[in-house]
Amino acid sequence: MTASTIERLAGIPGQAPAVGPFSPAVIANGFVFTSGQIPAITGLDDQPATFEGQVRQTIENLAGVLEAAGSSLQHVVKVNTYLTSEEQLEEYNRVYVEYFGDAKPARTTVCVSLWGVSLEIECVAVLAGSEDTAP
Repeated sequence: MTASTIERLAGIPGQAPAVGPFSPAVIANGFVFTSGQIPAITGLDDQPATFEGQVRQTIENLAGVLEAAGSSLQHVVKVNTYLTSEEQLEEYNRVYVEYFGDAKPARTTVCVSLWGVSLEIECVAVLAGSEDTAP
């Protein structure tokens, strides 16, 4: 792979800045690889009060990154989710289905300890228009 086939997004307009030395997304060979998105609105101190709201904000942040990269939630092929409690799974799944519906990307969900947030979601998506349309 040559350097010309990789594009690193520096920041996403309208979203909280990254909380570390990383790109919100990297585009490579027709795929978008996102960094983990969290429920931050303007920063770590600005998050929805409820877990449901945090899931929605995190998925909206993910959608914004994908859109900035030229993709969308409908083009997601793999999701990795990090929750901080097993008890969050049912509510997470309920909200997740509202956004991903019948698309049902491959998914891994694990319970971990996170810094100052209740969940984090990352994904891999294809660029809009580059997906295979064969049956």
